[in-house]
Amino acid sequence: MFNTLTIVGNVATDPVLGTTAGGVAVTNFRLASPQRRFDSATQRWVESGTNWYSVAAYRRLAEHAKASLRSGDSVIITGRLKIRNWESNGKHGTSIDLDADVIGHDLRWGTSAYARAARATSEDRPQAPVDDRNDDAGAEVDADEAMALTAAVWATADENAGEGAALGLADAETTPY
Repeated sequence: MFNTLTIVGNVATDPVLGTTAGGVAVTNFRLASPQRRFDSATQRWVESGTNWYSVAAYRRLAEHAKASLRSGDSVIITGRLKIRNWESNGKHGTSIDLDADVIGHDLRWGTSAYARAARATSEDRPQAPVDDRNDDAGAEVDADEAMALTAAVWATADENAGEGAALGLADAETTPY
């Protein structure tokens, strides 16, 4: 079971684009979410600390995040929360990770120029696999088999998606920002 939440904060590190072991695109960055409360006695907002998150975005969201986000950008992110304990070089701690489902600029603090990504054309879509198990070279696999193969590819990609969550953040977990 996943805990889905929405976080408002600032991109603390420039996003880094990489790939998982399964070849899935992943972009990672740190997110700072300052905590403020209103002090009625002084009639002022008071800073009460900052929460830090390691954010991972996958597939097309990863590519769009890398192209769109910079350190310092105000963002709103909805995703799945993962809390994990870590240990490295005698140090240990807890990492709060967020696998992003949606990322957008927080327009309360600035403007954003949106450009819709082009949809995949038939040339970009994978073609039906060729059945090379018989003498009929070039014969296509039937539709049911093609669907099963496609499902298997997506299942493998989904299984490997979590492997990239820590990509490029090994030092960030121990570094306060």
